[in-house]
Amino acid sequence: MSPGPPPTGPRICETGSAEATEAVGEVLAASLRPGDVVLLEGDLAAGKTTLVRGLVRALGGDGGEVTSPTFVLLHEYPCNRDGIFRVHHVDLYRLGERVADLREVGIGEILSDPEGIIAVEWPKATLATWIPPDSRVWRITITTEGDDSRRIEIVAPRSRF
Repeated sequence: MSPGPPPTGPRICETGSAEATEAVGEVLAASLRPGDVVLLEGDLAAGKTTLVRGLVRALGGDGGEVTSPTFVLLHEYPCNRDGIFRVHHVDLYRLGERVADLREVGIGEILSDPEGIIAVEWPKATLATWIPPDSRVWRITITTEGDDSRRIEIVAPRSRF
């Protein structure tokens, strides 16, 4: 994956370690712009948070501080690269599909942050109603393979969630 215009089809990456999954996040970060939304799907322990760690590091933040927001729902990491000053890391696993649940997390404010990006683990269908129409939405699916490797499919922005 290289910086510049998003690829036209899905990009597939195979990784065999947490470090390699972080590296995919680092490379992806070069293509992100303020206001982008990154939707992360995959089984439990597939590597969603690990990929976000790479994003944060590449955007000038402290990747070592990135932890799963499963129990707190939201973490915010300061960054400083190309107009991106924050990564909002949200985990919707414990939330239902109700709009009120998303409002409680503050999703509206987070999605309207012109200097941040939002990485959402376990995105809900209801989230689509909150994403501004001009947002670029990235879809990442991480699949755990039998040998503990990961298959990471990245779909660049071209259509709405």
